[in-house]
Amino acid sequence: MNGTVAQIWRFPVKSMRGEQVTEGVLGEQGLEGDRQWGVVDAATGKVLSAKREARLLDASARLLGGQVEMSLPDGSIVAGADPGADAALSAWLGRDVRLDQASPDRPAAYEMHVDNTDETSATIELPCPPGTFLDAAAVHLLTTASLRAAGRQHPGGAWDVRRFRPTVLVDCDGEDWVEDAWIGSAVGVGSATVMVFAPTVRCAIPTRAQDGLPRDLDIARTVNREHGANLGVYAAVTTPGPVRVGDAVEIA
Repeated sequence: MNGTVAQIWRFPVKSMRGEQVTEGVLGEQGLEGDRQWGVVDAATGKVLSAKREARLLDASARLLGGQVEMSLPDGSIVAGADPGADAALSAWLGRDVRLDQASPDRPAAYEMHVDNTDETSATIELPCPPGTFLDAAAVHLLTTASLRAAGRQHPGGAWDVRRFRPTVLVDCDGEDWVEDAWIGSAVGVGSATVMVFAPTVRCAIPTRAQDGLPRDLDIARTVNREHGANLGVYAAVTTPGPVRVGDAVEIA
């Protein structure tokens, strides 16, 4: 099933809220500027994720002239290039942290709970793709059809796209998990081509409260029960190119 690009999302700082854009370039490391910065714990060297540090979702980040700017919960604006950025982030989170830009010369890793509904469950450490603070893949595709399918199973939930943090939200017909059929296929997204290789296994982040969305563990429980904990698909970029809202998304 084919569709169109409904929304494009860029998250300059890992696990902070991001920005909706109308166009961008998909390259080997995903959308330009996406997850290129992260808040790193000075003691462990691990990049923080809202999978464990939910407060990151209380802040937002955007790009201005190629540089990151963060809005903290107290209303303060912190430029990534500001010499006081690390101190401001440390004061907010109550721990010694620094803002790092991803580099292929500095491997990064993050931690998550093995049970996305239980914050007392064991944690595991996972590596980020080289040169990024992404979780697992350059591109995350999610369809409006899958959001409708999940929403039918938990109609009281707010199935807002912001909970799921895709690179591209694809508008398409249907009431089923349609992107599952794309796994193993090349898919054209605007002028780029991606190879869809795996379903997106959901972590705790969709359950978190953020920007008007309430905490809701039943979001994860529903996806776990109805679709094996998967919602959306991961893809690698095989042909870089620009993508714009309204562009076609189709199996190549």
